Amino acid sequence: MTFPKMFSPEVATALSEGKPVVALESTIITHGMPYPQNLETAQMVEEDVRQAGAVPATIAVLDGVLHIGLTETQLIALAQAKDVMKVSRADLPVCIARGATGATTVAATMIAAAIAGISVFATGGIGGVHRGAEETFDISADLLELGETAVTVVAAGPKAILDIPKTLEVLETHGVPVIAFGQDEVPAFWSRSSGLTAPLRMDRAEEIAASAATRAAMGLKGGQLVANPIPAEDEIPAEVILPYIETALAEAEEKGISAKEVTPFLLQRMFELTEGRSLVANIALVRNNARLAAKIATALGK
Repeated sequence: MTFPKMFSPEVATALSEGKPVVALESTIITHGMPYPQNLETAQMVEEDVRQAGAVPATIAVLDGVLHIGLTETQLIALAQAKDVMKVSRADLPVCIARGATGATTVAATMIAAAIAGISVFATGGIGGVHRGAEETFDISADLLELGETAVTVVAAGPKAILDIPKTLEVLETHGVPVIAFGQDEVPAFWSRSSGLTAPLRMDRAEEIAASAATRAAMGLKGGQLVANPIPAEDEIPAEVILPYIETALAEAEEKGISAKEVTPFLLQRMFELTEGRSLVANIALVRNNARLAAKIATALGK
């Protein structure tokens, strides 16, 4: 049995010609930012990938069809769509089988990228171990996917709303290389510093590409997490952002918000509490990740 999937003309041509391609998720469009900033950001990120020498492949499920790359018309429609499913590993087949529309998380985007033969993926930040997970067991499927699927994921570190030390422990347990790019600390999404030493450090896209190629040659399953710090001029320092995070987390607990609703709620509250500053930083970091991912994809192709 097969399932319905479709490649955009740009991505299909790039893959057939062996050009570097970078996968992009779609939950940042439907669940991460308000309209029209979500559309503008998606368009800018795609153009950043092109300017850096690769082809963008934004991934989503539209009316039950897994799309590897979206046309401009599809991107505009998705940015304005309502009641879009947020799909991870567990939901992706259900969304397709139902003929529904779904935006892909890190885990689902990794799966789709691997199906399409795309080795590099740029996102904002990964999901991870939520605070209080010792009681709730709330751990993102993103971490398990990184241990299973051979895709290099470029992110600005784990989202700062998470328990970052526990997130790193789970990644280590699953044998996932966590590579800080250009610094010794793991970045924390909006902030360049988390206070935690990175397990690994690399300073060049070519090194990261060589590491991915070596893992493949050795037959090791799973991907790599490249923790790329937000540009210094765009960051919100940890001491500034942490009080807002604590406020948002307390509100989420008070309202009984859990599971997949937690991250969208917290990101929205951070936008409100920081008076939009968190959104500006979010846009800057995802564009920065897209540019690095394109360089890694280009190096892999060589």
